[in-house]
Amino acid sequence: MPIEVGSVLEGVVTGITNFGAFIELPGGETGLVHISEIAEVYVKDVHDFLKTNDKVTVKVISIDPKGKIGLSIKQVNPSRSQKKRFQVSFEEKLARFLKESEERQQFLKRNTDSKRGGRGSGRKME
Repeated sequence: MPIEVGSVLEGVVTGITNFGAFIELPGGETGLVHISEIAEVYVKDVHDFLKTNDKVTVKVISIDPKGKIGLSIKQVNPSRSQKKRFQVSFEEKLARFLKESEERQQFLKRNTDSKRGGRGSGRKME
């Protein structure tokens, strides 16, 4: 079955990068879902939405002259995709926020402890 723009296909996530996810399509071809085509909401980290070996439904949105296949998850059925696959519970968001906050606090504490005294601490006051 040839892959054409507008086709809706089932695929498997084979790789995740900071800019999107690679999807293996039927017939062994691979396409890319750009981070902007994963969900209707802002996607900061692809890992929040997809994992390797996830089965996904994608729509072919482009095929360039070199044969690169552009895919979209959000264009398949935006309301279904967003509600069913990509909802993150409040508890998960809170846990992630607390973890990131704690990491930032530790980083700031380490950096400020080593710089005690500030500028010109070696100078004598008259």
